[in-house]
Amino acid sequence: MFGLIGKITVVDGQRDTLMSILLEGTTGMPGCLSYVIAADSGDDNVLWVTEVWDNSESHAASLQLPAVRDAIAKGRPLIAGMTPVATTAPAGGHGL
Repeated sequence: MFGLIGKITVVDGQRDTLMSILLEGTTGMPGCLSYVIAADSGDDNVLWVTEVWDNSESHAASLQLPAVRDAIAKGRPLIAGMTPVATTAPAGGHGL
């Protein structure tokens, strides 16, 4: 398995809008076992994205899907910064 954890800092006041865009544009991605978008409890301008894929190739291929490309295009103006926190090798667990 292949995992990613990322931090997205949004333009002030746009967290919920970006969260909606990401949630709509990230369904039905082949090879995606888990894609969780979470609002930071202490910072109103931060989202956390935690992804688990069957392999890194599926993740790379997802970036070419029309729905994902559309979500990226819509969301990009709302993003103030992105920080990749970790690339992981998930071993399993509840939900996987």
